[in-house]
Amino acid sequence: MSIFGKRQAPQKRPKAVSQTSEPAAPIRAGKRNSCYEYLDALMSGTDRHLAGTAVKIYIENFKRLNEIFGYEYCDELLSQILQYLRHTTGKKVLHFVGMEYIIVLERTTNAQAQNICQEILDRFGHVWTVGDIDCLCSVQIGICSYPNYIDTADGLLKCLDMAVTKASEYGSNQMAVYNSILQEQASRRHIIATHLNEALDRQEIDVRYRPTYSIEKKKFVRAELYLRIFVKGLGFIGAPEFTPIAEDSGQIRTLEYYALDHLGACIAELMEKGIEFESLCTRISPLMLLQEDFLNKIKTIIYRYQIPAGKLALEFSENAYITSQNIMSTALESLSEMGVEIILNDFGSGYSSIASLLELPVDTVKFERMFIWQLENNPKSRIMIDSLIQMARNLGLKMIAEGVETQHQLKVLNRADCLYQQGFYYSPTVEKELLLQLMNCSMEESKIILEKAREEVRR
Repeated sequence: MSIFGKRQAPQKRPKAVSQTSEPAAPIRAGKRNSCYEYLDALMSGTDRHLAGTAVKIYIENFKRLNEIFGYEYCDELLSQILQYLRHTTGKKVLHFVGMEYIIVLERTTNAQAQNICQEILDRFGHVWTVGDIDCLCSVQIGICSYPNYIDTADGLLKCLDMAVTKASEYGSNQMAVYNSILQEQASRRHIIATHLNEALDRQEIDVRYRPTYSIEKKKFVRAELYLRIFVKGLGFIGAPEFTPIAEDSGQIRTLEYYALDHLGACIAELMEKGIEFESLCTRISPLMLLQEDFLNKIKTIIYRYQIPAGKLALEFSENAYITSQNIMSTALESLSEMGVEIILNDFGSGYSSIASLLELPVDTVKFERMFIWQLENNPKSRIMIDSLIQMARNLGLKMIAEGVETQHQLKVLNRADCLYQQGFYYSPTVEKELLLQLMNCSMEESKIILEKAREEVRR
């Protein structure tokens, strides 16, 4: 029986490159420390100068299979998978963490390792059978040679992790090799992480805002906080690049609370000056929802700056919904009760963002930037935008289109009745002092203000 259709018999493949060592039982019950100790001994032992290749295998949908078939089925499935990996590689299968496994191929070239990994990927393209039930199980594989790129256990694990992440960008059952390009990216990430830490310590992060224009009111009525840092040799680095780095390096709490404090202060200043506006927002990392003090921090910001309901907005991506549905739902309900506007960004990019509207207290949706860009040359994107806008309107949601840059995009969005728009067509990102001037201004007034600011910079 198969719930995935007719069972396919695995095709014959060339035999894997033979290995010198005898197969060993996989360390199924091993902890991360056991794997690390093995790699550390390998990289620091007497044979540390001998070239080899390490492989990291991540079984990506095993949790879902466990939910469908149950523990006993998946325990037997995992036994089959590990036995296959052990037989194919002729090596130990080291349990790293979760559904991640590492295999060390001593005295194996990168090309030989890729041949072995391709055979593994081919196998995962076919069904696995437990009892009389078939299932499909997918993986991502990272490959890294040693010691030419790295000569420590920590470094090797980081390189393998980067390779697996790169493989995941290609989809299911893919592999990626850690090479000079990924090495340059790793070096860039390290430089950015170092400068970000220094910028946080010195409070040197550049805080800017993206004004949002109301087609209905013909004024700038909203804005989104945007962070960037200047890194010598790299130039300005925006939040989309350094936020994932901050998440990995543990700097995300400090970064997000820095942004929230600036946002609260800006809201307070707008209100003190009597400037009319709807709300100001900032994007929040999904990891913040896992912080025990996050909701209390929001309460503190609201109390410190005396922010009325509806003026503070927090923007979340659908990734937060995917990774922690229960936690996100509870946290957003609490935020909504505090009077915080909830914005879901990248709307329309996947099923989960649409489905989440049925379960989460979302007030506003922001359309996937890709749809806006494709309005220039893809007629189908207009149909998609029209449908999403109609859906959001029927649900009583506000709609924001970001990345508006051309007159053509503006016309299509206006015809579809998308009432909130932001992008370089309206305004570049601006500092707080300039935002205070632009807020509640018309397009004509904003052009004068922005041109005056450009002239002052040129002097």
